[in-house]
Amino acid sequence: MYKKLNNLSFVIGAFFTIVSLILFANILITGRNDALSLYSASAFLIFGVVMMFTS
Repeated sequence: MYKKLNNLSFVIGAFFTIVSLILFANILITGRNDALSLYSASAFLIFGVVMMFTS
């Protein structure tokens, strides 16, 4: 596990995944269907997962 935390691509992927989950939670809690937030959260999630799996 510590070797993955030393890998920068894994840390960046984890950061973007956490940010996307926060954005999705904000969409669900407020109930606003803001298209920009939804697209941003989706793009961040895809990018984060790809970065974590390529590390």
